[in-house]
Amino acid sequence: MRSRAERPYQVRRATGDDAAGVARVLEAIVAERVYSAIVAAWPVDEQQAYMRGLSAREAFHVAETPEGDIVGYQSVERYSTILISMAHVAQLGTFVVPDWRGRGVGRALFDVTLRFAGAAAYRKLVIQVRASNAPALTFYRQMGFSECGRLARQVVVDDREDDEVIMERWLDSPSESAPPALES
Repeated sequence: MRSRAERPYQVRRATGDDAAGVARVLEAIVAERVYSAIVAAWPVDEQQAYMRGLSAREAFHVAETPEGDIVGYQSVERYSTILISMAHVAQLGTFVVPDWRGRGVGRALFDVTLRFAGAAAYRKLVIQVRASNAPALTFYRQMGFSECGRLARQVVVDDREDDEVIMERWLDSPSESAPPALES
């Protein structure tokens, strides 16, 4: 893996001003019709309003080239904004444009997001991945996630049904993929 200095991009926390770049990334993924349950990117103004409305415990991180192009992003958001009993859980979303896949962008984004999540007092990360998205399932397993559930025929895109695989990673024990055992 390349060192930070050798990467042809930098990873940083996004602001609302990055909404157009984030929308372009999502448009590229949506156009493929196979990797995400999202079927249409949000308009830039809606994406910007959403990003500006994130709490201090939520963030988008972007991978940006020296030319200022956003080539990937990762969101980390509260799993539930209304249930305090789930305040320790964050939901992740990762999006990398096709030409930049396999170049360490996802890993670099995850490294930054992981540090952010720890600092934001999350103890668990959750991601939902389309079952047909084998590269994403492999990536998340490499990042320490394990499968903890499956929602059958959860996604329908272009009349094709797909399951969603639910994966989790505990932050308080990076080598463990299950919660700590309860004492009796």
